[in-house]
Amino acid sequence: MSETFDWSEEEVEEIKGRILAALETVIDPELGIDIVNLGLIYEIDFNNLGECVIKMTLTTMGCPLADVLTDQIHGALAEVPEVKNVEVKLVWYPAWTTDKMSRYARIALGIR
Repeated sequence: MSETFDWSEEEVEEIKGRILAALETVIDPELGIDIVNLGLIYEIDFNNLGECVIKMTLTTMGCPLADVLTDQIHGALAEVPEVKNVEVKLVWYPAWTTDKMSRYARIALGIR
């Protein structure tokens, strides 16, 4: 049986912030920009069992880097002690476009 933690809403939000920061260390090898600034992370769910579900997309449906990025996500979130289990769910709706990129990513890639 899984251990349940009694985190407050504020604590959960703080943990989710650290999860997001950890995801910023996951770099898309083709573009050289992290997956957060690329706009690939759609949702972070985290519960009192320490389970984290990351809903994300890829720049293209046939992207060969899905397994690489998933492995990097698992590695990055291993650095967040409250996260006990990670599930990465690939979603295709809404479809990713360059509009989802941060200003930083747009500048770094020369996209206006």
